[in-house]
Amino acid sequence: MASTVAGVKADFSTQSASTNEPVVSVDWLHAKLKEPDLKVVDASWYMPDEQRNPIQEYQVAHIPGALFFDVDGISDRITKLPHMLPSEEAFAAAVSALGIENKDDLVVYDGKGLFSAARVWWMFRVFGHDRVWVLDGGLPRWRASGYDVESSASGDAILKASAASEAIEKVYKGQPVGPTTFQTKFQPHLVWNLEQVRKNIEERTHQHIDARSKARFDGTALEPRKGIRSGHVPGSKCIPFPQLLDASGTVLPADQLKKKFDEAGITLDSPIVTSCGTGVTACILALGLHKLGKPDVAVYDGSWTEWGAHPDTPVDTSTSS
Repeated sequence: MASTVAGVKADFSTQSASTNEPVVSVDWLHAKLKEPDLKVVDASWYMPDEQRNPIQEYQVAHIPGALFFDVDGISDRITKLPHMLPSEEAFAAAVSALGIENKDDLVVYDGKGLFSAARVWWMFRVFGHDRVWVLDGGLPRWRASGYDVESSASGDAILKASAASEAIEKVYKGQPVGPTTFQTKFQPHLVWNLEQVRKNIEERTHQHIDARSKARFDGTALEPRKGIRSGHVPGSKCIPFPQLLDASGTVLPADQLKKKFDEAGITLDSPIVTSCGTGVTACILALGLHKLGKPDVAVYDGSWTEWGAHPDTPVDTSTSS
């Protein structure tokens, strides 16, 4: 058995990741970890009620050499909505402050297995960087495989994370920032706004999938954020994001993934837009669809936090649909 495993790991070291496949395994990453143009990014983020601090957890244990990407910090500073996509200039300034360049291959992971890493994978793709992958199973799978982690109470990556947030702040205040090493190329088809979703209710050009729980979708459970109605966008369908993952937080095999979308009445032949609560887990649906050969899925950035709080957006519930 040992020789077989060694053979697999040796094989991983000769493979280069394909942009057709959005995830890489922990074995692949372990074999590639010291390559000069590969950067690993810890994109851990947690729901407020989980009471987990991603930067503190990063300092305690992260994959060796990983940078820290602050999902709340690298965001639009104008809107009141949480962690919305920043402007091109702000993203370029923040990512440059992290030391990321266009030539880099990026592997993004999080502390839950597969959660917020998909959001950061999507963000890089929105800004034209396709050589980005999510670590399947994340930090839990890495540690379960016996691979080393490192700690850094006051490391370089913490300083870079602070510099990234400061760079964004400066951009939104119109102040000069340092030189940018990362050039963006905005891909508008990958991100939707409220008006596009509203228009789609009538025109139905895109199938709309909601990644929230069935209870929130049906309007039988209260939203976790105050002042937001319960229910869903008329015409949308519900595939709760955990359905795309196995018990260890890794993405299901393609045939099982396809079955989940088939069961929800989603066809891969027509355009798709995804949404969730705040634009995080919608990206897991987009990642799953990418794995099935559909890389052009749009994500509604404001998602239900915007739609449900808006005074004049239509809302359906299980009893009204």
